[in-house]
Amino acid sequence: MKIHEYQAKKLFAAYGIPVEKHLLCETPAEIRTAFKKLGNKTAVVKAQVLTGGRGKAGGVKLVHNEEEAFKQANAILNMEIKGLQVKKVLLSEAVDIKSEYYVSFTIDRNTRSVILMLSASGGMDIEEVARLNPEKIQRFIIDPFIGLPDFLARQYAFTLFKEIENVNSMAVILQSLYRLFVEKDVSLAEINPLVLTNNGTLVAIDGKLVFDDNALYRHPDISALNEPTEEERTEAYARSCGFSYVRMDGSIGCMVNGAGLAMATMDLIKLYGASPANFLDIGGSSNPRKVTDAMQLLLADPKVCVVLINIFGGITRCDDVAQGLIQAVEMLKPSIPIVVRLTGTNEQEGRALLAGKQFFIAQSLEEAAQKAVSLFNELP
Repeated sequence: MKIHEYQAKKLFAAYGIPVEKHLLCETPAEIRTAFKKLGNKTAVVKAQVLTGGRGKAGGVKLVHNEEEAFKQANAILNMEIKGLQVKKVLLSEAVDIKSEYYVSFTIDRNTRSVILMLSASGGMDIEEVARLNPEKIQRFIIDPFIGLPDFLARQYAFTLFKEIENVNSMAVILQSLYRLFVEKDVSLAEINPLVLTNNGTLVAIDGKLVFDDNALYRHPDISALNEPTEEERTEAYARSCGFSYVRMDGSIGCMVNGAGLAMATMDLIKLYGASPANFLDIGGSSNPRKVTDAMQLLLADPKVCVVLINIFGGITRCDDVAQGLIQAVEMLKPSIPIVVRLTGTNEQEGRALLAGKQFFIAQSLEEAAQKAVSLFNELP
C-alpha cells in the first residue's frame, strides 16, 4: 500500500526525521491562506498523487508570491499525472539547497534482509543514476539480529559526509527511518531528496513509504490512510473472487488456471508478437460461477481486444469451465474474439459443449496463442 508524500512526512516527523514546513490544500483558494500562514517569500506547490515523476510532469512548481501560488495550484489541481487526477497539493517552504542525497530502506529477497541504499546523487534523476552509474549508489545489508546501532549508523553516514555535525545528523535520520521501517512493516522507505541546506541542516523534502499489505491488520492507523487506485480496487476485487490478478499494458486478456501455466501463456503471446493485458490465475476450482466472474473481470478492461482462455484440467474439469464460459457469454454478450484451449479432465466433453458457439477452439497452447495474436492483428 502506498501513501501520499504529505502522509509520509507526517510519519517522518513523528519519528524525529526533520521535514520542511508544509500545508496541505485541496482547492486553489486554500493556497492563498496557506501561503500567508507559511510566511515565506518563496514556496513550492507539489501535486499529491500516488506515482513518481511529478516534477517532470509539471506537478511541482516554485512560486514567489501568493498570486503565483494560486495560479500554479489551480493548474496542478486540473491536471492528470500518469492517469491519476490531482486532488490535493502540498504547499512547502522553499529550502536553500546545498546538495541532495538519496536514502532508502527496502527488502532484499536475495539476502533475506533489509538493505540500506545511499547516494550522493539524489533528486528526481535517481533512476537514471541507477541505470547509468550504479556505482554511485551504495548498498549495505542490515543484519536483522543487529539492526542499526549507533556505530553502524555513523559508519554509513561517513560514506556521504566528512563533517562530524552532518555525520551525527545523518546517523540519527538513518536510525529513525529504520525504526519506522521495522515498526510499521514498511516494504520501501525512501527519502529523495534528503537535502543539506546552506545553513548545514539535513531536511527530508520528499518521501515515499510503501507498506506490506499482508501486515496492515497490525496497523489500523496506516490502513486508514489507504486511497486505492482503480487498478488496486480491481486487484482487490479479484482477490475476493479467489483469483491472482495483475493488470498489464497489452491487449490480449488471459484466463488461465495455475501460475506457471499463466506465465507460459503470457510468454507465448509475446513470442508471437503481441502483449498480454493481464496475469489472471483462476486457481483449481471447477465452479462455473468462478469462470463467469473471471470473464467479467477481463471484459471490464477496455484495453482487452481478444480473450485467450487456457485451461489444464487436473482438479479442474474442462466441462465445468465450458459451462461457465457459456453462461458468461450469455450474460455479458462480449463482442470480442474468445480463443479457448481445454486439455485434461473431461476435455472432450468441454469442447463438445463449446462447439458451434462464438469460441475459437484450439488443441494446443501454441495454436491458441497464435490464433489469439492473429485475431488481434486482424482487428481494424
